Amino acid sequence: MKELKLKRIQAGAEIVEFAVILPFLLLVMFGIMEFGLVFYDKALITNASREAARSGIAYKCPVLSADEIKAVSDGYNGFLISFGESIPPTVTVSPTPPTSTTNCGANSGTPLTVTVTYSYQFLVFGNLFSLFVSGFTNPLSLSATTVMNYE
Repeated sequence: MKELKLKRIQAGAEIVEFAVILPFLLLVMFGIMEFGLVFYDKALITNASREAARSGIAYKCPVLSADEIKAVSDGYNGFLISFGESIPPTVTVSPTPPTSTTNCGANSGTPLTVTVTYSYQFLVFGNLFSLFVSGFTNPLSLSATTVMNYE
């Protein structure tokens, strides 16, 4: 008889415990997904800058122009994941490659720098983190720089 009375007293306790734990579970789940997307986009722009720099320094006569190097990096834009307004990444090539056909080996050994900068727009955590973390901005600015020497 005591066991039956004890079961009636505890009826619904599981639902209350689940209701208390659910916000934390959702916070962890969305945090893993959101920061997974941030790391994915960071890896993607890193690869874009590396591929653009590699195509720029490869021995060709004439060497690729800055716009042609940017076009290699722009091939990765369709794979970036962001929420809200989609702003394409900015690509800077420094120094501007000379496109002269008279002296093709003149750049050999000099560095070429390709920088890709992208603004990741958070879905859930942008506004939440800006309340609790000072200096946190939404969108988050991601940047990748690759320096390679001309062949």
